[in-house]
Amino acid sequence: MTSLLKDIAYVRSGDKGDTVTIGVIAKTPQDYEALRRSVTPEAVKQLFGEWVRGDVEVFEAANLHSLSVFMHKALGGGATRTLRLDQTGKSLGNAILRLPVIEP
Repeated sequence: MTSLLKDIAYVRSGDKGDTVTIGVIAKTPQDYEALRRSVTPEAVKQLFGEWVRGDVEVFEAANLHSLSVFMHKALGGGATRTLRLDQTGKSLGNAILRLPVIEP
């Protein structure tokens, strides 16, 4: 059975303009390595498909056992301009928890 990110991480997210930012925090220090393996720019782009039209960047905050994910051009022009229903940073933050966890 495949674990999902929701099993090993919490998220905090938001948006500014057409960029979504997601903080992905490991539930335990032992989960951090699985988090690093699983949350890659490629995996995030594949999960969201055409919704993310720009680059995806992932930055490590090892001292906090967390990652910062930036998704550019991810809101269809911005939260107040998009025609998507409820696709703000908060919604996409929860959606990232569907990523499969990559086991060693």
